[in-house]
Amino acid sequence: MARYAVNDEAVAYVRTLIDKRQYVLRSEWGEVQPDAETQNAYLDRHDWAAYGRWHLGLTEGAGEETKARYAFVVGDFRRVHRSGLIACVYRASEWRHKAVELAAHDLLQHLDATSG
Repeated sequence: MARYAVNDEAVAYVRTLIDKRQYVLRSEWGEVQPDAETQNAYLDRHDWAAYGRWHLGLTEGAGEETKARYAFVVGDFRRVHRSGLIACVYRASEWRHKAVELAAHDLLQHLDATSG
């Protein structure tokens, strides 16, 4: 099973987006989660650092500039989705990636407090 480190840069970026109210409170994550085509289109216009800021996990041992490096996406490359944070908490919890689970949980609590 893959091991993940928390992407601290992504955590800070997502927190900033939440503070700027760049979020969606109600969405169906399965419908809005970026698919491979959307990810590729984003990478055509942005660098790997920008792509990485949308992912709370970094896959240990994966190459730096590869999609495999990044895990636990939380937005649609424009806004953070509450459903994306919930999915990250659930998936990280399910597979016992405690640090990522707690980072996602903290961001979810921050979003809920900010959005009222």
